[in-house]
Amino acid sequence: MLIFWSWVFLLLGMVTALAITVDVSKRPQPMAIMNVTWPITGLYMPIFGWWAYRRMGRAPTKSEQAQHAREGHGHHHHGGEKPKWQSVFVSATHCGGGCTLGDVVTAPIATATGFALLGSAVLGHFVLAFIGAYLFGVLFQYLPIRAMSDASPGAALRDAIKADTLSLIAFQFGMYVWMLIALYGWLGEMNAFTAPFWFMMQIAMLIGFVTSYPANWVLINRGIKHGM
Repeated sequence: MLIFWSWVFLLLGMVTALAITVDVSKRPQPMAIMNVTWPITGLYMPIFGWWAYRRMGRAPTKSEQAQHAREGHGHHHHGGEKPKWQSVFVSATHCGGGCTLGDVVTAPIATATGFALLGSAVLGHFVLAFIGAYLFGVLFQYLPIRAMSDASPGAALRDAIKADTLSLIAFQFGMYVWMLIALYGWLGEMNAFTAPFWFMMQIAMLIGFVTSYPANWVLINRGIKHGM
């Protein structure tokens, strides 16, 4: 039954991500990185991710955007028109997008190479996942900072690290706690070439999103990170 439900939820995640991708292609985001972030969110938030995108992130169509540009209306990049909880939610998806991409890239590498630290394959998985998540997470912050400001590459990198580090640690912490529970409860091993592993990762990423939400709230309150 675990394999069956794993495939059900993984396919639902893929369908959700595909639906968001198709819609985003017609309604590109003002912040370009969100064209990638929203479909990734759909992968670990099956069905609900589509609702969240429609409610909090859907942009006008290309023709509507062109009309607004001709009329001299600018785009709001930092969630000024959203309730604060929604602005923080979207900021958390931004963090989650980089973390998730890093985890997806590194997990098969860890399994294929048998990478271990201190004799532990689990620790090896977690360390590689953190490195990948951190690199992609900072990149997801760096690109919009560079695109939307006159900051130098060095200053943009420092700002990206400040904006992403706390929320990334909170995301990975929630993910690791769940994967440890799943490892000893159902999986038995960290095998990234099985459907149950990715189903558990799907849940882990959702929990990571929840644990990163308060961190994003704090960062936004302190002006370290902008609401979206």
